[in-house]
Amino acid sequence: MSEQEEQRDRSHENSLYPEDQKKVDEFLSRGVNAVERKPFRPGRLLLLLMAVVIGFSLFSQFIARWAGIY
Repeated sequence: MSEQEEQRDRSHENSLYPEDQKKVDEFLSRGVNAVERKPFRPGRLLLLLMAVVIGFSLFSQFIARWAGIY
């Protein structure tokens, strides 16, 4: 292989220069990025949203019956 083909083959590795990798590692280890978090669970959020909507609906029905509107 020629030198140009070798450079093309290595370009997909996405490796950084050591000083750039050090900057990335420092950024990821401070502030908001330093805290380990549980993975996001969209199903739990959806269930919570449905529970809140149903709760408000039942509460509004209760208020309407108590006020004699419904």
